[in-house]
Parts: sequence; structure tokens; C-alpha cells
Amino acid sequence: MEDLRFGLLGPVAAWRPAGEPVALGAPRHREVLARLLVARNRVVPIDRLVADLWDGAPPAGAVAAVRTFVAALRRALEPDRPPRTASRLLATQGPGYVLRLDRDAVDACCFEDAAARAEAAAPLTAAALWDEALDLWRGPALADFPHASWCVAERTRLTELRLRAVEQRADALVATGRARDALPDLEAHATAHPGREDAWVLLATALDRAGRPGDALAALRRAHGFVVRPAGAGPSPALARAEARITAGRSAPGVARTTVGAGIADSVWDRTAAAWDRSVPARSRARLHAAAGLVRDLAVTGAAGLAEARAQRGDVVEAAEATGDPVLAAHVIASYDVPAVWTRADDPAAAGALVRAAARAAAGVPEGPPVLRARLLSVVAVESRGDAAADRPPPLAGAAPADEPWRLRAERAADEAVRLARAQGDPSVLAFALNGAFMQAFGPCGGAARRAAIGVELTGLAVDHGLPSHEILGRIVRFQALTALGDLDAAGAEADAVDRLAHRHERPLAAVFTAWFHALRTCEEHGWDRARPLYDRALAATATSGMPGLAAGADALVALVPVLRGDGLPAPGQLAAVDVGPYGPWLSPLLLAAQGAHDQARNALAAAPRPPHDHLQEALWCVLARAAAAVGQHQVLRRARDELAAAVGESAGGGSGLVSFGPVRHHVEAAAAALREAPWAP
Repeated sequence: MEDLRFGLLGPVAAWRPAGEPVALGAPRHREVLARLLVARNRVVPIDRLVADLWDGAPPAGAVAAVRTFVAALRRALEPDRPPRTASRLLATQGPGYVLRLDRDAVDACCFEDAAARAEAAAPLTAAALWDEALDLWRGPALADFPHASWCVAERTRLTELRLRAVEQRADALVATGRARDALPDLEAHATAHPGREDAWVLLATALDRAGRPGDALAALRRAHGFVVRPAGAGPSPALARAEARITAGRSAPGVARTTVGAGIADSVWDRTAAAWDRSVPARSRARLHAAAGLVRDLAVTGAAGLAEARAQRGDVVEAAEATGDPVLAAHVIASYDVPAVWTRADDPAAAGALVRAAARAAAGVPEGPPVLRARLLSVVAVESRGDAAADRPPPLAGAAPADEPWRLRAERAADEAVRLARAQGDPSVLAFALNGAFMQAFGPCGGAARRAAIGVELTGLAVDHGLPSHEILGRIVRFQALTALGDLDAAGAEADAVDRLAHRHERPLAAVFTAWFHALRTCEEHGWDRARPLYDRALAATATSGMPGLAAGADALVALVPVLRGDGLPAPGQLAAVDVGPYGPWLSPLLLAAQGAHDQARNALAAAPRPPHDHLQEALWCVLARAAAAVGQHQVLRRARDELAAAVGESAGGGSGLVSFGPVRHHVEAAAAALREAPWAP
């Protein structure tokens, strides 16, 4: 039997494998076929077919007529079936008929499957999948039978799915910076379906991101006249919020916003918030607990939410400590288990203050529950990232390695937090503790394998216990570590999973890290020229991400990629217009050497601190080594060579997931050659 295809998304149709339409006969024949298709491999009794085809009283010969229609359909669908053999496609079963088809034989099922794939995909992939799904539509569903009561429910269901698909396709386009591409279909969609609140919010967002804020606000004003609200409910909260966001200029590109269903969610939020304010007394400690929870949740909503959470978190902790209740303060401080992936603190002073607050809280409840202690120690470990919690200046790059007490305290806190969490068997506490262990896994150079193992455990834990934010964290940890180890295919699979999860769970900031990874991978596989546009996009997304610890100086790191992957120095003035940001102590010697200011470069190297114990540790040692080799500063060059020797199997900077300066081995060998061959005395 040849594989026929059937269509419900437009006039009812059937096609042979080569695309030739099947002649289905008279309208009643087509209606019987449509009714059986809608039944989806379920038997439709003949009396049900009679009742559906003839609303009201059927004629006396209705049953015989249906049998005639079925026989004609069998001849049309299976013209080569031998006489007097049973049909395997349109079969008689019990008291009725069933059309036996695989899902991929019916366009409506194919549409649903494509839509499901699109919903689970990252925005970049989802837009193409939504196009694939919507291309299956040839007109209104079941267009032949606009007045048949039997297909009202199915037509309504399919139509709603199509309208949602149009909106979700636009949402994916807007989320990936293609707002202008979304506008034509969105404008037609909102005009054709003016009561759809989500359509207007999406249209306004797309107009704003396309640089047309005035038109965006005008669209929202029009929408207020169309969107119907329950009596006494007032204006639409979703439209009002969109208007406030656009008026305040906060609808920045690069930050995905899932707007489908926003109206319902906003209504529930408004009612719940009002009930909370009415029910919970002012100055209640419950408000502090709730505020801490809101700050935690706010941090994962996007750039604006992260900036607000950072500003509010210190105030909430200060207010909790001001109550004089050490247990309350400990719980508030320990509640902020937001996954942290980047080791350069956005606000080092605030991070240091939080470390001290967590240490005070742990001292204030020495007999507290082990879970609480594990959380407090995790705060210490997570916030002691890079050099944020240093209580004295870091040692010089040219000095001999030395223990730093504050780092030892942070590492011990991470180890104890993991130990306590494992003993308690609480998956969320263990996930938070593993986050702290990851932050403290940047001691000596060459720790990518250890970080990859933490990522594996964290991902598995999160998957088993439904912790999506920590699953995203675990996978980011994985693709960064795998990039350092040179396994770009496995890293790419993790990055794709991050994009899917981030879209599904509304974690827009994860896309910033995957954008950097895709630029890095392109550079590794296709060269700098192909990667440069991707780096420009990653820099643009980072600039509006609300993560200054990641954004500051990032353009200087990108500018150094082609320099450090080669063997020379930057051309004079090559980085003159680039802000080196927090990387000045390590980049300045290289820039001075490039300008021929060798004495100044040597002085800068002598004053340079050792690179922070973070994602870019190996990369910055490579920068120092290149500058030191150029000007003969052998003290720093030897230290750089010795530190990098532990990472010879890794990519220089690849563990950041941002940039790679090539194999560490190349930089170690260049340092060794310079130490042997330089004409100046060490």
C-alpha cells in the first residue's frame, strides 16, 4: 500500500507520495474522510457518522449512503487493491469504520509535532521550526465544512494552536534580535485578531526593539480598546507593563521575553500581591523572608531583574541583621542560592560584604541545622569568587607562589558545604554547595577536568530532582570545561541543551554565555575572520546583560584573540581605542611592549599582581608571558611558564567559554624558548 498523506489544515485533501492529489469525490465523501481523520485512529460507529453528516433527522437510506461513501473512498484511496480483499487503510471494525494512519501521514499531527519541537528548542532554532509548522497550513482548518457541528471543537483547537504558533514564532524572532523580521506577520496577526492580548504585547515589543518606540506605544493604546477585561478588572496589566517598560527604555535587544500567556500571569500576580499586602502585617518578619525569596527569583529573570536583585540583596541582608535575630539573619542570607557561573564579581565590594555577613551568621548559629550551615558556607564559597573577598592585595606575578589565607578559608568552606550537603541528602542544598565548589575550583591552572566533573554531577543532580536553573548552570560549567579540554563537539551539545532549557524556563541570561561559545567555536574551527561578527554580537548582548563583571574589558579580550593566537605583539595603537577595564594590570605591559616602551613595560610587569583565580587565569598568564618575553622580564616569564605547565593540555582561556588564545602548550614552549635564547641576562 502506497503511503498517502492527508490534510486537515485547509480544505480536506489527500496526496499520493509524489504529491499528486487524490480525487476524493463528492462533498459527502470528503466529509466522511474528514470525520474519520478527526477521530485519529479511533473507530467511528456508523450511527455516529449518520448523525454527524445529517444534522437533524437523517433520511431513510442514510446508513446505506454512508456505506456507499466509504466504498467510494476506498476505491479512491486504494485503486490497486484486489477485489474482495479487506482494506488495511479504511477498515471496517465492529460497528463502524477506522482510518489507520501513522501520525506523520496527517498534516495536523505533523503540525502539532513540529510545534512541540519548536517549543522545546532554543530561540535560534525555534524560529525555523515554527516556520516549518506554519508552512503546513493551506487555509482555515477543515475549510470545506464551516457549518458542520461535528468539527467545531477540532477546528477551534487547531486554530488556537496556529494562533499561538504565530505568536511564539514572533517571540523567537524578537528574542534573537530579528524584531524587524517579526513585524509584518505580527501586525497582520494583531489586526486580524484584535482581542489577543499577547499579540499586542509582542507587536509593541517588536516595534520598540526595531527602533520604533513611538509606534510601539501607539499600538498599545489601540490594544486597550480591543482587549476585553472582566467587569471591574480595570485596564490590562500586561499592556500596562509593556507600556511602562517601553516608556522607561527597558526593552533592550538580546534579552528574550516570553510573552505568551502574559495576561493571565499578570492578573494572577496582581491579585496575589494585593492579597499579600492586605493579609501580612507591616514590619512582619514574614515580609523579610518573602523579600529574600523575591530577590532570589528576580535574579534569574533577565538583565533588569539581575541588576535589581544585586541592588536589593544587600539591603535585605542588612535589614535581617538589624533585627538582632541571628537565626532570621542566617536564613535570609542563606536563601540566595541563585546559580553563579562567572568568577569575576559584578560588584566585588558587595560580594566581600556578603562573605562577611555569611561568616557572621554561621558564627551566630553554631548549633544550627547542618542544612543551614551548608547553605551559609556555600554563600561564602560562591561569593569568594576571583579576588572579590580578598582581605589584602594579591601577591605579585613575579613572586614565588604563596598561600593566601582568605582563599584557603573559601576553599575549606566549599569542601565543608559539599560534605554537609551530601550527609543531609537535600538535592537543592547539594546543588548550591556544588556551585560553591565550582567557584573554588580555579586554584592552580589546569583545573578543567575537575570542573567538568563538577558539571557532570551538578547536571545529573538537577535532572534527577527537577532543578532547571542548576541544570543550566551544570551544562554551562560543562561546556566551558570541555572547551578548555578541546572537545568542541561535546561542548556544543551542552551549549545547545543550555539554549533549549533557558528558553523553556525563561532564563534569558544563559544565551549570553552560549553566544560567546559559538563565537569561540567558530574561531577555533573556521578562523578569526569568520568569528569576528559573532564576537560583535556577543559583545552587544553582554553590554546589556546586567553582568558588569563579564562585560567590563570583554572587548579588550576579543581584540587580543588574533594577537595571542599568533606569535607577535599588537600593532602600535591596535588597542588604543579599547577599554581594558579590570584587565589593565595584565594587559598594560603587553601594550607598552608593543609601543616599544620596554622599560615601562618591565616596570609594569614587576608591579603586576598574579592573575585572579578565575576563568581567565591561564589566558592572563599567557598575556604576561608574551609581554615578559618581549622585554626580557625573566622573573615573571618563569613564573608564567611554571603556572601554565599544569595546563599544557588545555586551551588558553578556553575554560572561560569566551575566548581562546590557542593551546597553552604553544605559550609554554614559547616561554621556554625565550628563557633559553634571549640575549639579555635573566
